[in-house]
Amino acid sequence: MLKLVAAALFAGLLGALPAMAQTGAEVDDAITTDLGDAAPYHTAFDAIHQAVADDNAAGVAEWVSYPITVSVGGKALTINDAAQFETEYETIITGDIKDAILTQQWEALFVNADGVMYGNGQVWLNGICRDDACAEFDVKIITIQSTADITPKAN
Repeated sequence: MLKLVAAALFAGLLGALPAMAQTGAEVDDAITTDLGDAAPYHTAFDAIHQAVADDNAAGVAEWVSYPITVSVGGKALTINDAAQFETEYETIITGDIKDAILTQQWEALFVNADGVMYGNGQVWLNGICRDDACAEFDVKIITIQSTADITPKAN
């Protein structure tokens, strides 16, 4: 009898696993709760994805909050404006960063009060306030770092 109960519980847990998957609506809710209106994040997510897919340095540069210090190959590089970003694009958007952006699905985004995370932390987006009241904001890339530069957190 005990084996039957254990088997039923295990089967029930396995059946529940797909229900644990995050939906797009849940991501929207998390963004709304932690960061504000989700619509600008959708716009940024789609535009950044397309710009990276097209290797459009200027297109990606539009979505960066400047100045930004990026971490690539264990080295910090401060980028002061879009023109410098475009010049350094090949250095900044490494293979792992490009892959993180292109393979990231909206439904699999990690969201918290620090922003919206792509991949394993290679890229983060967040709202940049237009004024002191932060009644309006622009969604921008606030972090770019290659996987090799990310220190795993101890549990």
